[in-house]
Amino acid sequence: MKTKAVVDYIVQWLTDYCDAAGLNGFVIGVSGGVDSAVTSTLCAKTGKTAVVLNLPIHQTSDQKTLADRHIDWLLDRFPAVKAHTVDLSPVFDRFQEVLPEEVQDGLVMANTRSRIRMAALYAFAGHHGLLVAGTGNKVEDYGVGFFTKYGDGGVDIAPIADLLKSEVRLLARELGILSEIAEAVPTDGLWADNRSDEQQIGATYDELEWAMAHEASGGVENGLTARRQAVLGIYRRLNRVNKHKVEPIPVAVIPGHLRR
Repeated sequence: MKTKAVVDYIVQWLTDYCDAAGLNGFVIGVSGGVDSAVTSTLCAKTGKTAVVLNLPIHQTSDQKTLADRHIDWLLDRFPAVKAHTVDLSPVFDRFQEVLPEEVQDGLVMANTRSRIRMAALYAFAGHHGLLVAGTGNKVEDYGVGFFTKYGDGGVDIAPIADLLKSEVRLLARELGILSEIAEAVPTDGLWADNRSDEQQIGATYDELEWAMAHEASGGVENGLTARRQAVLGIYRRLNRVNKHKVEPIPVAVIPGHLRR
């Protein structure tokens, strides 16, 4: 990959889109992971206002520290970057208090964290005339649907959604992102036990990239190792059950003869 050319392309794409929309810049949630680090840096490189938000909800100290370190790194390099930390833990706690316990399973509450953060991002976006920049990569957004619908999937633009995770890491190196962030174990930060993406999915991003390429090429299963067969099964299942996240909302189109 021609990483510098790709960086320049995305920065220009962001600039052109923002200008066409008549808005002032971007708002990005920074988690301490490589995807949000690359996305926020690309937005900052446009020279437009880039509001970066650290939105902890009972976050582990290492995640919060990595997010803070990346924000400080941005502030040192880009004069148009503005930063805020908004602790959303009390909001989450209050929601948990009023929500019936019968619906408070682990996944529901993990997704609730993501949706509360989305509301905060759009509060800043609406007030300052900004676009919410998504931080999902191609594997997450279009492969296995590993994101929260109307949470981290609720965005205006998706600058890195055509990049595989391995390609995002290459851009991180090109951009000079802090190595501890570029090499951090991927986690969505939505679970109290800080489980990694791999633990949740059952496969690494490298394995999922292989599965995406295998499916795209119409590859056959004959001769695959047991592990690759298992990864292919994981990929196919998640791709199928999460289609509703990436496809347009189904609309009941009324037949013409019923309107007459």
